[in-house]
Amino acid sequence: MDGTEKTPEGFIHGIVLDNKGGMKSLSWEESCQVWARNEDIWLHCYYTDEEIHQWLSDNTELNEIVLDSLFSEDSRPHILSRNNNLLAVFRGINLNPNAEPEDMVSLRVWTDGKRMVSTRKRILLSTQDILKHLNEGHGPKDIPDLLVEWIDRIVRKMSDTVDNLEDELLIQEEALEGDDLREIRSSLLKIRKQSIGMRRYLAPQREAMNKLINEPLNWLNDMHRLNLRSISDRQIRHIEDIDALRERSGMIQEEISNQMSEQINQRSYVLTLIAAIFLPLSFFTGLMGINVGGMPGVESSIAFWIVTLICIGISLGLVGLFFWRKWV
Repeated sequence: MDGTEKTPEGFIHGIVLDNKGGMKSLSWEESCQVWARNEDIWLHCYYTDEEIHQWLSDNTELNEIVLDSLFSEDSRPHILSRNNNLLAVFRGINLNPNAEPEDMVSLRVWTDGKRMVSTRKRILLSTQDILKHLNEGHGPKDIPDLLVEWIDRIVRKMSDTVDNLEDELLIQEEALEGDDLREIRSSLLKIRKQSIGMRRYLAPQREAMNKLINEPLNWLNDMHRLNLRSISDRQIRHIEDIDALRERSGMIQEEISNQMSEQINQRSYVLTLIAAIFLPLSFFTGLMGINVGGMPGVESSIAFWIVTLICIGISLGLVGLFFWRKWV
């Protein structure tokens, strides 16, 4: 059995590039036939599909290391090459609806410069853009162009996300003058979480890009390598921006902690002053309230008002003392 009797559920598309910027879509059976003839083809499928995994194992020269990388559940960005064959794993920003950007989408690619196999689980908008341009007739002309443009679009999609995080952080910086510090802390926590999650994959992806540029693959020409260097520089700038976001959010978090500590200290200071005023008053009124014989003013009708005036005088005297000592 060669696996061509029925279309596997994990088959997304098979495409032949026309070398003019367009493409021809293939069925699963046609894709298998084109692959067997060693012609140019791009196979795209789900990495969770065991049937395609088995077909590639039985009908292609891909070894177990390549297949494990293409169909592994978890993978970090990296580059492997041997005998002019390339295995690349990249991560792109998750721009799908209701998704968190830091939950980055993985893309696994094997190619020998003529044929390409790629696997994914979730939709990557960069892939959709390439297919759109191929349908319109102005997409990549061959597999090397496809690979370079794919990487370019993955990195390009990072720009808007990083810019949005910077805008959100700027809003939180301007909101520091307000009183709702808890809401600011919640927003900062989300920004830091996203930036840390993105950097987790972008840091090894930077190394993978550098390695790809220097790999001795004869189907990558000087223009491809020049474009890859430009893409790598843009990715490095995104990583530097993310590092700056983390540092700025940390500084804002520290400022919030300082403001909250200052607020607590101010409130504690006010309570201390109030206690300092009422402590002698409590002693005096307690002394006047003891129930023993011989208390002065017991028979006087104005004794209460005299005690009240004494308390007011003590209070005013203490407040004056605080102002004189510049405690308030």
